[in-house]
Amino acid sequence: MVPHRFYRTASWSALAASLLTLSLQANDWPTWRGPLQNGVSLEHYTNAGKLPDAPAWTYDARGRGTPVIFEDKVILWGYRGETSDLVELLTVLDAKTGKKIWEVEIADYLSDSIYNRYSIGAPTVDPETKRIYLCSNAGVFVCYEMDGKKVFEIPLMEEYGRLTFPNARVGSPVIEGDVVMTHFIFSNWGADGPAADRIYGFDKKTGELVWWSRPGIVPPVDSAFSTPVLETRDGKRVAYFTTGCGHVVCVNTRNGAAYWKMPISKNGVNASVALHKGNKLIAIHADENIDASDKGRMIAIKLPEKLVAAEGPESTVLEGAELWRLPLGATSSSPVIVGDMIYQLTDGGELNCINAESGEMLWKKKLSNANLHSSPLYVDGLLYCPMMEGKVVVVKPGDKDAEIVQEIKLDGQCLGAPAVCDGVLYVTTTEKFYSFPIPNSGIKVDEAPVAEIPKAGKATALQIIPAEVVLMAGEKQAFRIRSVDANGFVVDENVKGVKWESFIPPTARVKASMDAKFNEAGELVVAADAKESAGAFKATGPDGITGTIRGRALKNLPMTEDFEGYTLNEDQPNEGVKFSYPPLPWIGARFKFDIREYEGNKVFAKTFDRLLFQRGTVFVAPSHLSNYTMQADVLTEGSARLKSDIGFINQRYLICLRGNANKLEVSSNPERLKVEGNFKVSANTWYTLKTRVDVNEDGSGVVRGKVWPKGEAEPEAWTVEAKVEKAHKQGSPGIFGFSQMNQKRVFMDNLSITPNK
Repeated sequence: MVPHRFYRTASWSALAASLLTLSLQANDWPTWRGPLQNGVSLEHYTNAGKLPDAPAWTYDARGRGTPVIFEDKVILWGYRGETSDLVELLTVLDAKTGKKIWEVEIADYLSDSIYNRYSIGAPTVDPETKRIYLCSNAGVFVCYEMDGKKVFEIPLMEEYGRLTFPNARVGSPVIEGDVVMTHFIFSNWGADGPAADRIYGFDKKTGELVWWSRPGIVPPVDSAFSTPVLETRDGKRVAYFTTGCGHVVCVNTRNGAAYWKMPISKNGVNASVALHKGNKLIAIHADENIDASDKGRMIAIKLPEKLVAAEGPESTVLEGAELWRLPLGATSSSPVIVGDMIYQLTDGGELNCINAESGEMLWKKKLSNANLHSSPLYVDGLLYCPMMEGKVVVVKPGDKDAEIVQEIKLDGQCLGAPAVCDGVLYVTTTEKFYSFPIPNSGIKVDEAPVAEIPKAGKATALQIIPAEVVLMAGEKQAFRIRSVDANGFVVDENVKGVKWESFIPPTARVKASMDAKFNEAGELVVAADAKESAGAFKATGPDGITGTIRGRALKNLPMTEDFEGYTLNEDQPNEGVKFSYPPLPWIGARFKFDIREYEGNKVFAKTFDRLLFQRGTVFVAPSHLSNYTMQADVLTEGSARLKSDIGFINQRYLICLRGNANKLEVSSNPERLKVEGNFKVSANTWYTLKTRVDVNEDGSGVVRGKVWPKGEAEPEAWTVEAKVEKAHKQGSPGIFGFSQMNQKRVFMDNLSITPNK
């Protein structure tokens, strides 16, 4: 029987309508956890039947995440191919027929993602603008109109230092008012140079940075891809999520203010949290507990009624808030809450039912042997549970037990949560995308909740957009300046008459300023002869309230750096040497590299600061550059049997001198591109490394690298040449170093980046 659609529209207040966050079609599924943020559908069916054994249609796309559905369209993130031909896909399908409406390819680069592990995440649709938001494994944050027109693209890796990890942890963007938020591990510059779990808020219409926040601790011990859950509390709009440093955290969604954090694990936590009755938060993890050696725990946290912003960048620890705990373990499967019942899939493939008030385990049901990632979906009294072995188990939960109603075998593995809309269940597997109609004679949809948006109070600060800029010599940047109240709500969208001044935060380790000035039009101008620099500026409004931005000024090509201009005035107590912090405007350099003396010269050196940073990638210029040649002198310490690696990032390709392998290697993601040339590497010997990328008119290209002993004549032939069918046309120049287990250091000197000849 064909489902018949009818629904009720939500009752919108004028304020809620102006900040539209929900679709008028309440049974749309615009985010991975649905309209209630917890995997519960608002649909109810008359005379519902079992799922058919065969789907209504399938689509040939592989995926490990959750589809979203909006206005009769399915938006799917998946991938096609195996190794060198693998490409990520953002696909829009007709929900009724499965016919492709449009599709775009998103190339992976410089990531170490392995596509047979973990859920790669989900797109998000903003009901107000009807735009699609997605972040790729490589950290390409994109926004598309529903007709396939690109609105903006932000390479988070190159512009903000977003890190990648082998387990492809990506999650889903979250819309809040006029901001779209992304949560990852970032290693930016300056005070934000150390790797940390951060959340960034961008203007959802322009892609400009509005705010960022670091509520956890430095450094993280792992990545995390939990998706923030939102609510209104204490007159504020807040987000709760788990972090790569093992915490549950709370931040303000309008200005990024960090409120509190609560440690629950010694490792990163991936499952998203769920809220119960507005007074408690449920979280779960599968790693070692913070206060015991056993692994895995579900915990209920009493949410504080009052929220006070932390004085520094890091939130304060929430004490005495634990209500109850249970010894359950889930790597990334998130809880579903219906009434007072929590339904949780654990790593062992068991479905558990827990009383949310007391923490009492009511029952458990074995569904499979393992389920590390997928989360259940609750629809009209039934739980739809995709299992890793490749089946959907339909379960009817009761008070004391559960009944397995149906099992449907699917091709491939199920790692993502299902979605439902208009009586149709959508399931992604590692082989196909499935559409199963739920037989019924009518659909009723509960009224969707409307977020309570408090009214703005007195203006207390300026919010300046973009909050961070990078400018090349001769460029300028205009800003939007608005006033906000203490909770981040906008008071005045257009503040005039501000005065600008250079600003050095009192806690800054490096007292530096950006070589740039504001003109009479309020634009930040970097002169043609400006020095490479970074710093902050403070704006003061007519009524005395202030706000800050920060920026980087970079030279145009050609760029050279021999590091002799740096003063070695910092102490390295573990090694008894003096060093200087790396160039301030370089993304991701701090603590991974420093400048020190070697054989009478000042050189760029890989540090042994933390084992987490035994691999380090630094970006030295913006991502729009192309057609350039990189050259420098490089050296690895070690012996004949143990050496390290050093190389360049050139236009999103890594050209790396692999010490132990005695190879010069071209790669992007090693699973998809890896071409080697032989070169005998002697430890403690200087070499000159040179790279370039050439792109042909048809989009193909050649990545080239050569290496030779320093001081000798440059050889005519390239040591390695990698032909690529679809070449990256642009990308930030960068530096890569790998000191395996922090045993042997690598050095670089006399860097030059010049236009291709």
